[in-house]
Amino acid sequence: MLDASFERDCSSSDAIPDRCRSCPIRRNGVCRVLAPRDVGTLSRIAHHRVLKPGQTVMRYDEKPVYWAAVSSGVLKLTKLLADGRQQIVDLLFPSDFVGRLFAAQSPYFVEAVTDVELCCFRVADFEAMLRDRPMMKQQLFEHTLSKLDAAHDWLMVLGRKTAEERVASLLYVMVTRAPIATACTNTRDRVPCFEISMKREEMATFLGLTYETVIRQLRSLNNRGIIALIGRRRFQVPDLQALQFAAG
Repeated sequence: MLDASFERDCSSSDAIPDRCRSCPIRRNGVCRVLAPRDVGTLSRIAHHRVLKPGQTVMRYDEKPVYWAAVSSGVLKLTKLLADGRQQIVDLLFPSDFVGRLFAAQSPYFVEAVTDVELCCFRVADFEAMLRDRPMMKQQLFEHTLSKLDAAHDWLMVLGRKTAEERVASLLYVMVTRAPIATACTNTRDRVPCFEISMKREEMATFLGLTYETVIRQLRSLNNRGIIALIGRRRFQVPDLQALQFAAG
């Protein structure tokens, strides 16, 4: 589980904490449907955690102690195959909920892909709030259905799309799902710059491609001007519609 050294209370007052006002969880996550008083209640049972890339949030078959929501960064969900290989089955972005509610064990490994900030809630405290606030349960139910729809869409990506379309689809998800735009100090234009939040090997695993194919398709997208690679970790998107079109 998460290292307790990263834990600190989010709030101890009745008011909405300042950090909650601009948090993506408040805008789009489980807190979105809560009245200010209930946000204050939730903040008092919450703990803020910061993780580095590669740190484990939850382990497969482990009894969960915490649920969480992503404040910033990207997490990956992986399943362990019988021969020891790992398959990335999903990515979690800001405002996404982490964990399988009411489950006795975690069905996945959950690891940080980038620097991550989590808002964590002890299982018993959070589920007690759910019982008293049907709108929270409804919000999580709708979020789960949205994730199910996204999983169905991703099956189509893996089953029917070409290698280039798969790579472009993942980049499009990164651009539209995660607030990772930054200022590019080494460019003179005003095109936003984005972080490639996964290693090339992780991209290959997630997309069902080889490492070499991912490299080749990134170079192809770059050479055609659909993206502009800046080193290994950053890229620009001059025309988002062109990237969407390349994604199929």
